[in-house]
Amino acid sequence: PQLQLLGVYSESLVEPLARVLSSLGVRRGMVVYGQDKMDELSLSAPTTICEFDNGEYRSYSIVPEDVGLTRCEKSDLTGGTPEENAAITRAILGGAERGPKREAVLFNAGAALYIGGKADSLQSGVALAANLIDSGAAIKTLDAFCAASQA
Repeated sequence: PQLQLLGVYSESLVEPLARVLSSLGVRRGMVVYGQDKMDELSLSAPTTICEFDNGEYRSYSIVPEDVGLTRCEKSDLTGGTPEENAAITRAILGGAERGPKREAVLFNAGAALYIGGKADSLQSGVALAANLIDSGAAIKTLDAFCAASQA
C-alpha cells in the first residue's frame, strides 16, 4: 500500500515501524501508540506518533484537546459483546451516538483522512470525519458494504 495508518502496542515500536513501512514502499503513513497502552490514537492519554512522507520522519505527541476533542477515561471507551459493539458502531456512524466513543472514532478516522490526503491536518481530518458522519455519508457507506458482503 502507498498509505498506512498503523497502531502499535509499545511506544518503543513507533519510530522503528515507521521506518520499516517506509523501507517496504509505503509512501506516506503514521504509526501511533496511545500512552494508555492503546494501539490507536487515544482520547484518554497522550498519543505518540511518528509520521512519515517520502522518507522524511516527524515524531511528536498529541492529546485530544489539540484537535478539539475532549479527554475521557479509558473506561468510557469500553465496548461489550460483538452484538453490542455492532450497535455502538451503527449508532456512531449514524450520528446518534455522542460522547467519547464517537470522539475516538473521529480521532482515528481523522488521522486516516489526513494520511490519505483528504485533509491538510489532523484537526481538519477530525472535522471532515464529523461531517461525513453527520451528513449520513458514513452510515450509507456501511449499509452498502453490508449489502455487498451478503450478496
